[in-house]
Amino acid sequence: MSGTPQSPKPHVPLAVDLPLADESVQPEVDLKTQIVRFVATGALSAVVDFGLYVVGLAIGLPVAVAKSISFVAGTTTAYVINRRWTFQAEPSRARFIAVVALYAVTFAVQVGLNQVMYHTFPDVWWRVPLAYLIAQGTATVINFLVQRMVIFKIR
Repeated sequence: MSGTPQSPKPHVPLAVDLPLADESVQPEVDLKTQIVRFVATGALSAVVDFGLYVVGLAIGLPVAVAKSISFVAGTTTAYVINRRWTFQAEPSRARFIAVVALYAVTFAVQVGLNQVMYHTFPDVWWRVPLAYLIAQGTATVINFLVQRMVIFKIR
């Protein structure tokens, strides 16, 4: 002992502390519960998505760039919550790859449809929210069906 007390090393938190394994996975929840949870998660994710989209447009980003950034943030939020809460699925490399493929498809649908609707509608106050809603609604239906019937059935 040198007589000088050693201070404990500071804990540096990780950027995102996500558990790698779920020990508390419950049995599959029923369709009604999944739909309610999916809609609630979607509402939160839509706030993230639309909020970043509007901010991106406000700072002068091109429509497709603003929508791309907001899509990534919104879908990441949705996936993390849906995997754990809505579908109560364990982490899986195969599932993650399937989600990446699904999100690539819905990315193209959402950003492409938003772009088309944005430039189709007249330059009035409702153009941005209506283009967003059409694109988001289409992608949401695709996401729910594929996640429920395929992705969260993967073991």
